[in-house]
Amino acid sequence: MASTEVQTDGHIEVITGSMFSGKTEELIRRIERAEIAGQDVKVFKPSIDDRYSEEEVGSHNGSKWKAYVVDQDEDIDSVFSNLEADVIAIDEANFFDKSLVERCQQLADGGKRVIVSGIDQTFRGEPFEPVPSLMASAEYIDKLRAICTECGKPATKNQRLINGEPAHADAPTVDVGGKEKYQARCRHCHEVKTG
Repeated sequence: MASTEVQTDGHIEVITGSMFSGKTEELIRRIERAEIAGQDVKVFKPSIDDRYSEEEVGSHNGSKWKAYVVDQDEDIDSVFSNLEADVIAIDEANFFDKSLVERCQQLADGGKRVIVSGIDQTFRGEPFEPVPSLMASAEYIDKLRAICTECGKPATKNQRLINGEPAHADAPTVDVGGKEKYQARCRHCHEVKTG
């Protein structure tokens, strides 16, 4: 009896880690290689992240790539439906809601290579959804590390600073910024003010 199950090459790749670990740089490297191979690539980013460009994904080192901007109010299903691309790349996934997980799974089930980058922890060191859920459903995960600005060891934490001091645990989770607001820190140098 022949199987009716459709076999595809679709899969999900997650690139995660702390800020300043090279996530977007790695995303751009992968999409460049896909384009060199003749694959059709579509890149998406959330509108909230306009640090380096309003219409491009950008890394801290200056690398950029043209992207479709997704507004926070847009229906994620309509944005990612009927895509004719071979490769779908999504930067700053931590700024999307949890519906991104199901949509990425549908794209992969439909034969698409889905590459997602984003931080997996808040400045408090807690899971930053939807990235941890994407990691659970991904076939490939790369967790990159930065260098701790305090001791020089591998850094996996995001240190938020307010007026040069560690942020209080009650501060809002989302505060878009770069080196003026954040540092990469190791587990031992990471601080969150309480009380």
